[in-house]
Amino acid sequence: MITIDDILETNRMITENKLDVRTITMGISLRDCAHPNIEQFCRNVYEKITRSAEFLVQTGEDIEAEYGIPIINKRIAVTPVSIAAEACRTDSYVPVAEAMDKAAKEVGVNFIGGFSALVEKGFTPGDRTLLNSIPQALAGTDLVCSSVNLASTKAGINMDCVREMGEIVKRTAELTRDKGAIGCAKLVVFCNAPGDNPFMAGAFHGVSEADKVVSVGVSGPGVVKHALEDLKGADFTQVAETIKKTAFKITRVGQLVAREAAKRLGVPFGIIDLSLAPTPAVGDSVARILEEMGLEACGVPGTTAALALLNDAVKKGGLMASSHVGGLSGAFIPVSEDEGMINAIRQGSLSLEKLEAMTCVCSVGLDMIAIPGDTSAATIAGLIADEAAIGMVNNKTTAVRVIPVPGKKVGDTVEYGGLLGYSPIVPLESRYSSEAFIARGGRIPAPLRSLTN
Repeated sequence: MITIDDILETNRMITENKLDVRTITMGISLRDCAHPNIEQFCRNVYEKITRSAEFLVQTGEDIEAEYGIPIINKRIAVTPVSIAAEACRTDSYVPVAEAMDKAAKEVGVNFIGGFSALVEKGFTPGDRTLLNSIPQALAGTDLVCSSVNLASTKAGINMDCVREMGEIVKRTAELTRDKGAIGCAKLVVFCNAPGDNPFMAGAFHGVSEADKVVSVGVSGPGVVKHALEDLKGADFTQVAETIKKTAFKITRVGQLVAREAAKRLGVPFGIIDLSLAPTPAVGDSVARILEEMGLEACGVPGTTAALALLNDAVKKGGLMASSHVGGLSGAFIPVSEDEGMINAIRQGSLSLEKLEAMTCVCSVGLDMIAIPGDTSAATIAGLIADEAAIGMVNNKTTAVRVIPVPGKKVGDTVEYGGLLGYSPIVPLESRYSSEAFIARGGRIPAPLRSLTN
């Protein structure tokens, strides 16, 4: 039962501490769109998306107006295209991306994800076609997001794909160089990717999902920071308890929106993703939460421990607030999308190496990090391999979304605007090459902990 006190407290979190629902994401299966003719398949995809999501944006706006809860994005995730389009007799899936982009614009959503492949154990012809199509697809569309899952705890790491993804990131950057390599901001490489993630750029509609579902991603770093401001000098038990209680309140808001959206759209409720997703706005930063715990600056010794506490407490608090929790769920640490992270990079307290250490305990990985444009494909592949290893061994989701910005070097800044924010070019300290390592290919075997049957 929602009381007047609940409503008043929620209103304060929204108006004073930047609480929002980051996204309502409709997952749509494209499995019934299969056809050997690529033109017919694209027509099927366009028709299925526009019919299924016709009222998604209006529903989100109605709920926002009625409840006063900001809903920042409305998004769509579809079945990985490498699976849905496998029957097509074609050597390019770029027309599929164009059909997705056209459909997304027709229904008015902010992004559409699912130009994706799941290749942790090997490639099918459809996977190969998808990978080869990524640079052109992201360069030629505005709203399409792409992801590739190339590792898992059960399967190990597909190092052939790791090598290829380093090259694909470089080609995508070059094709979108006139826009700050923004194509790379729409491309993420995963280990242990979840099929119910509502956040971009990694969202896709998992093959075990219903035909259509509605999932919600909540956010509220500012609310958590505000709650900790009254705990100066308190021990970590009190800090953790306060974060848990705050995460519960934040997640209840997401649960309300998800239930209403699912009911009004006539589709099943999928999951609540309890992630703390920051923005470039002041007062909406995960880094500032860590500093509120007593760190002089994000990135100093103790940062990883503070992030581990935050991530765990958010999960524990949020789990009690929703009947179905999934996606990534925890704390995000994207650089360009977090005002505190940007500041930490600028002042030199936070490095790429420290960010990698932090990914061992956070929700995702190396996210929205702009790096020098002359960074080699092998170095990017090495970053991907390292993150995949962290995810594989620790049985968690990790990811890489790095942006080698052509023509930019350390000391420069790249601007994207909106939720994507801006970022200083982050230095890569190593002067040595990973090329011979990456060139080996093959598969890194799954760890012993994968044998759980």
